[in-house]
Amino acid sequence: MCRRIGSVILSLLLLGLVFGCKPAEKPAEKPAETVKKEVHWGYQGEGAPEFWGTLKPEYALCGTGKSQSPIDFNKTYETKLEDIQFFYKETPLRIINNGHSIQVSYEPGSYITVDEETYELVQFHFHAPSEHTIKGNFHDMELHLVHKNESGEIAVVGVFMKKGKPNRIIQVLWDNIPQEINKENLVTGISVNASGLLPGDKDYYHYFGSLTTPPCTEGVNWSVLKTAIEVSEEQMQKFRLVMGVDNNRPVKPLNKRFVLESR
Repeated sequence: MCRRIGSVILSLLLLGLVFGCKPAEKPAEKPAETVKKEVHWGYQGEGAPEFWGTLKPEYALCGTGKSQSPIDFNKTYETKLEDIQFFYKETPLRIINNGHSIQVSYEPGSYITVDEETYELVQFHFHAPSEHTIKGNFHDMELHLVHKNESGEIAVVGVFMKKGKPNRIIQVLWDNIPQEINKENLVTGISVNASGLLPGDKDYYHYFGSLTTPPCTEGVNWSVLKTAIEVSEEQMQKFRLVMGVDNNRPVKPLNKRFVLESR
């Protein structure tokens, strides 16, 4: 009798082990880490100008700066401004499509003097339509001649461009635009002189602003010539075709700045 009871108890204990023990739980899987896609700045979509200030910490001024460019030349103050002195020489043609503009790099030795300061020409590039406006009106295109002084301070001369007769230098540039983005084309046997991209009348608007592309650095000495140069409809369309999108930053508030206008 005791032997039978013992075997029953043993059987019950074994059943308890089989049915009473929970299997070991599978460790919870960690959620996959979300990889944040880096968005490159541009002129449309997630990288459009309204988002520049949030794309990288070093672009913060694009969103928070109070002295940003471009601006609208609406309220200006006429005054006697010193003439900008241009000392441009020929340079071997080094041209690149950097995905944001067509840019030509300049070799050392060409410079301007403005505000009694000398700035060396580093490069020039183009925007379509214009970035600066006059009483809300755009020009067809705008050229930016970018200069630096020995302290690294930047001075930009802007030149408006409008539809008219073909421009010889522009044609040389457009004929040598590289097909591949970010691949510079050093054109053997061809040189250009940026003086040929300046109008005869060099009266200008003057103010302090910023770069019009990230990182939107402020403290830039801006001189925008009032008289436009001419380019043909075909030349303008070639630039737009290569860019594939308007590459102008919208105008920014003037805030507490003043715009001077030479007379």
